[in-house]
Amino acid sequence: MSIERARAALAAFGADGRIREFEVSSATVALAAEALDCEPARIAKTLSYRLHDGQVILIVTSGDTRVDNKLFKARFACKAKMLSADEAVECVGHAVGGVCPFGVPDTVKVYLDVSLKRFATSFPACGSSNSAIELTCEELERFSRAEAWVDVCSGWDRDTAGQKAVS
Repeated sequence: MSIERARAALAAFGADGRIREFEVSSATVALAAEALDCEPARIAKTLSYRLHDGQVILIVTSGDTRVDNKLFKARFACKAKMLSADEAVECVGHAVGGVCPFGVPDTVKVYLDVSLKRFATSFPACGSSNSAIELTCEELERFSRAEAWVDVCSGWDRDTAGQKAVS
């Protein structure tokens, strides 16, 4: 089960007890924000892509943003190509609606978008369509074993980056 892989990965940091499971779906940004009673921007959505060389990557970004093709191409030297739902399960190990950066194969690289730095905490999924965990940026970086922070999204106010809001 996908949530069990995420739980095991988070247990390595003593954070598995912080996973929240809901009676309702949290499979979309809007549903997760409703389940958590928070603003949609604080939902840390995880998107899966295949690069030109076949490498699978995850980009974790704020719920109110979208990946900007020009910024993506400038950073990764190729056009953004999202994985299909079937490919996400096969390559990442989590189904769409529960894709998260925890418990993924070592071959999958995780990148965090700077749009998340606006918030003291955010809420990524934990491998199922009805789970989440509240993490600081530092915890998200460490627990996901992120490669780097990147700037590949648009739709948010960059003037607020680095000025964390109170959660």
